[in-house]
Amino acid sequence: MKDKSILVVDDDQIILDSLCEFLSSEGYAADGAGGLREALRKLGHNGYALVVADINLPDGSGFELLEKVATTHRQTVVIMITGYGTIEGAVRAIKQGAFDYLTKPIVDDELRLAVERAIKQQSLMSENERLRLELAQKYSLESIISHNYKMAKIFELVDAVAQSNTTILMAGPSGTGKSMLARAIHHRSNRRTGPFVEVSCGALPETLLESELFGHAKGAFTGAVSNKEGKFLAADGGTIFLDEVSNATPALQAKLLRVLEDRQFEAVGSNKTISVDTRIILASNRDLEVEVREGRFREDLYYRINVVTVELPPLRERVGDVRLLAKHFLRMYSVRHEREKLGISDEAMEYLERYDWPGNIRELENVMERAVLLSKKAFIEPEDLPVAVTRDRPAAEGAGPTMGLREARAEPERRLILQALEANNWNRQATAAALRINRTTLYKKMKRYGLDKEAQRLGLA
Repeated sequence: MKDKSILVVDDDQIILDSLCEFLSSEGYAADGAGGLREALRKLGHNGYALVVADINLPDGSGFELLEKVATTHRQTVVIMITGYGTIEGAVRAIKQGAFDYLTKPIVDDELRLAVERAIKQQSLMSENERLRLELAQKYSLESIISHNYKMAKIFELVDAVAQSNTTILMAGPSGTGKSMLARAIHHRSNRRTGPFVEVSCGALPETLLESELFGHAKGAFTGAVSNKEGKFLAADGGTIFLDEVSNATPALQAKLLRVLEDRQFEAVGSNKTISVDTRIILASNRDLEVEVREGRFREDLYYRINVVTVELPPLRERVGDVRLLAKHFLRMYSVRHEREKLGISDEAMEYLERYDWPGNIRELENVMERAVLLSKKAFIEPEDLPVAVTRDRPAAEGAGPTMGLREARAEPERRLILQALEANNWNRQATAAALRINRTTLYKKMKRYGLDKEAQRLGLA
């Protein structure tokens, strides 16, 4: 679609030629059609920013054309024209989605102004659609980078439940991508056009969290100078993601239980009941079963939110994903900070793959951004990484010397091969294909790391 392309539709050839000539002189790419069928054919072959159409056509109605544009060419703006202008006709045209409504004889200045405004509107619509698609792509399930079999199982589970309204509980340590997965579920659901609202329950003081979630009435407490809409109401028709829900107070937990059961609540200091249609996704970096046993989390709330549980593994259990993620973050921050980086050296990558990543994906992302900013070479080298990543692990007290560099480098490879074998039910052909090596190489590595004996123990040799 060209930004200034216009299709003029009118059965009067003189008017059609006149309008096309005028619009061309104004700098637009004007095309003409003498009826409904011809207009639909041209719309199907070419994208137009704007359609200027007469209501009365020899083979149909301009309203039919307007309806077709509204359903199949949603980024095209329509201006309706007629020789028999009535208030009823104008109201109908606007209600059906027309941007403007002009009557014949058409005044040049009126047409010029209407077209200018319509083209600006179309430009805004196109930009909004582009941003929407970018957002959908950014938070799509496919944008989550992983070759790990545990993550593949999670993706299957998400696919199965995304379209439902069931409550989802995410578990796992901080930094494993719970927020991104929650957004992916939202964008994969039938609520994708609705709002996605994220609340970090651990980042707000207990005294403010209830007001933040449910809103408050004017005068409910000191400083409440006006009514405030809460996050649950803001998420009406969409999804709310409550991170670190284990931080909720007992009183707030009781209110959350009611929202989960009835989708109803009252704002702080108000007796008015508010109903919402909101999908709820929760996350906790603490073990909620332990929290329940120790009396810090309501048992009935736990069983109410534990309908579908997604357990996100720490990055140290996804060794094969470290390389993928590191390269992804390198590309992202090279562009963002306008630094030309060609890659990560083998030695630096070995350090990244052997590190435990207590901060998980978030820590890896920060490490790669730091490396992009500090590196003075085309490739990221070990000296560009934090000391915590590159130093050898200290030996346990009373133990012998630390393991050698060769052994330390071998461990991530062993874990990666074991993960691939388990993911492929110890089928060597499938495992070799997944690892992109031949069967002979796989067999040698299995012997080196003692995995052949593991296969024998399992009766799979």
